[in-house]
Amino acid sequence: MCGITGFWDQRHATPDADDVLRRMMDAIMHRGPDDSGAWSDPEAGVFLGHRRLSILDLSPMGHQPMTSASGRYVIIFNGEIYNFVEVREEEIARGTVFRGHSDTEVMLAAIERRGLIEAVRAFHGMFAFALWDRQERTLSLVRDRLGEKPLYYGWMGSTLLFGSELKALRAHPGWQGTVDRGALALFLRLSYVPGPHSIYEGVAKVRPGTILTFRSDRPREVADEQAYWSARDIAERGSHRTVGAARDQELLDGFDAVLRRTVRDEMIADVPLGAFLSGGIDSSLIVALMQAESRRPVQTFTIGFHEARFDEAPQARAVADHLGTSHTELYITPQDSLAVIPRLPSLFDEPFADPSQVPTFLVAQLARTKVTVSLSGDGGDELFGGYDRYLLSDRLWRRLQSIPSMTRAPLARGLRSVSARGWDRMLGLVGSGGAGDRFSGERVHKFAGLLEVGSREALYLRMLSHWPDPGRIACGARESRTILSDAAEWPKIDDFVSQMMYLDLVTYLPDDILVKVDRASMGVSLESRAPFLDHRVVEFAWNLPREAKIRAGRGKWLLRTLLDRYVPRALVDRPKMGFGVPIASWLRGPLRGWAAELLAPARLAREGLLDPGAITRRWDEHQSGERNWEFPLWDVLMFQAW
Repeated sequence: MCGITGFWDQRHATPDADDVLRRMMDAIMHRGPDDSGAWSDPEAGVFLGHRRLSILDLSPMGHQPMTSASGRYVIIFNGEIYNFVEVREEEIARGTVFRGHSDTEVMLAAIERRGLIEAVRAFHGMFAFALWDRQERTLSLVRDRLGEKPLYYGWMGSTLLFGSELKALRAHPGWQGTVDRGALALFLRLSYVPGPHSIYEGVAKVRPGTILTFRSDRPREVADEQAYWSARDIAERGSHRTVGAARDQELLDGFDAVLRRTVRDEMIADVPLGAFLSGGIDSSLIVALMQAESRRPVQTFTIGFHEARFDEAPQARAVADHLGTSHTELYITPQDSLAVIPRLPSLFDEPFADPSQVPTFLVAQLARTKVTVSLSGDGGDELFGGYDRYLLSDRLWRRLQSIPSMTRAPLARGLRSVSARGWDRMLGLVGSGGAGDRFSGERVHKFAGLLEVGSREALYLRMLSHWPDPGRIACGARESRTILSDAAEWPKIDDFVSQMMYLDLVTYLPDDILVKVDRASMGVSLESRAPFLDHRVVEFAWNLPREAKIRAGRGKWLLRTLLDRYVPRALVDRPKMGFGVPIASWLRGPLRGWAAELLAPARLAREGLLDPGAITRRWDEHQSGERNWEFPLWDVLMFQAW
C-alpha cells in the first residue's frame, strides 16, 4: 500500500517543479513512510511521485516510480496485485526476465506485452496507478474494479494534478480550491461526496473499473474513459434461478472454495498480517478462513465500548477464543473517541460524516501496533443482502402502493401535525428507556416523508437521505446528479432488493465504506484488504439467486450457513449493531460547546454556504430532546470542521 501523486504541466509553467513534486509527496507521507521516489520528464512536463509502505519485496528492487524493461512505461502504483505470481509465471514462460520480486515489475511486464487494458483485466487486486507512456506521450489513470483505492484528478489551468488524496493536489502552487455547491448538497443528503464528484469544483475521482487516458495531442477537456469491468453488466447477467436442497449444498461448497482461495491470496505479505474482528458474520467468516489457511494463530483486533449499546467486544472475544486466534482488544473511553474528532478533517480531506469513522480509526490504530496489513469483512452486506434497509424498503414500497395516491399528501400532513415527542406520548413510550423505542415518533415522521415518493428508487434515495432537500440547506446549490437520481444509469433488474444492493455496490460502498477504511487505515500506515471485494467473489455473488442471500426474512443466508462450518451459530447470531458511537448524546453533552461554535448562526451567515435558519431549528430541537437530529447535524458539523 502506498501513496501516489504527480502532475502533467503541458506548458511548463510550474517553477521549481521538482520541489513542488516533493511537497506533494510529503503531504501523503503517512501512506508510505518506508520509502519515497520521484521521476520526471521535464521535456514533456510530467512529474511522478511515490510514497511506499513496503508490503511485498521489501528490497530496493520494489522502489517506485518504476520504469519498464524497455524504458517505454513509467508507473506509480498504490495497492496490491494478489495474483502477481501467476501473472509473473505467464510472463516468464514468454521470455520475460525479472530483476526483483515485486508486483509492480510484473504489472509493467504485462502492460508492455499485452497492452494496458488486457493487462488490467488480468490483475486481481486493489489498485490505483498512473502510467506514463513515453512513446505515445499519454498519461493513464487507472482504478480497481470496486474502488478500493482512491485516485483524484483535476486540471488547474494547463496542469493536470492527480493523487491518492486531495491534500497532495492542494500542495501544488496552481491549486484553486473552490467548494462545489452541488457536491455539498450531495454530501448533506448522503453524508459523503459520491463519485465521480469531489467537494471541489474541477476535481473528480476516477471511476472504479475504468482507465482514464490523457493525450498530449488533444485538448485537456477531451480524455478517453474506458471501462475494463462493469458492475452493471455483472448485475444484469445475474442469476434468476431458484434454490433447492441439493443446490444449497452445491452453492455452499462453491462459495467456500471461491472465498477461501481469495482469503489465501490476500494473506500474501512480507510483513506481519492480521484482521479486524467485530464478532459479526462478515469479519468472523474472513477470520475463520484465515485461521483455516494459517499454521499459527491469526492476529485479530477489536475495540470495545463501555456503553453496552455499542459494545461488540465480548462477541468478538468469543469467536476469537473458538477459532484460537491471537486476540487483542482495547476498551475505548468517550475521551479516546472524542480525541479523534479534531483529526477527522485532515484525515479524510473532504467532508465525510459516517460516525463509524471514529471507531474505524481507533481499531486501525490498535492493529498497527502489531501488524502492517489487516483483512476486513467489508462488502458482505452489499453483496449478500445484509442491511436491514433492504427488506424494510421492500416492505414499505409494497405498503405504499396500497395507499391511494390522492390520500398520501393529506395523510403525511396529518402525521406531521403531531410532534415526534407527541407521538411518543400517545404511544406510551416516553420514559420507557428503550433505545429502540425512544424515537418511535421519529419513525412516524420519517414514514410521513416516504408517503411523498413516486417510485421505488425515489423511496430508497429518501431512506438514505439525511437532509431530504439539501438544495435548500446548501445556499445557491443545485444538487449534482448521481446514479441514485439518474434512472438511465440503473441496471435492468426487476427485483427491488437486488436493485438496492446494486446501488449500494456502486455508491455507498466505494464512496463511504471504502473511503472510511482507506483513510482510517492509511492514516496510521496500515494496509487494509477486503476479500469479499475480489471481483471473482463479486461475480459469484451476483450469479446467486435471491434465496441464497435472503431467506426467511433474513439477509446473508449463504454467509451465515457457511460460517456454521467454522463457528457455532450461537456465537454470532445476534441483531446487527453496526460500528457506531453515541453522537446524539455527545451533541447534548461533551461535544455541545464545540458544535455550538461551529453552528453559530452568525458564523454560518458570514460563510454563506449553509442556511443558518434550518440548521439552528434542528440544533434547538435536538438540544431540547424534541427530535433526534444526530445524523443531519453531524453532516453539517463535519463540513464546518473541514
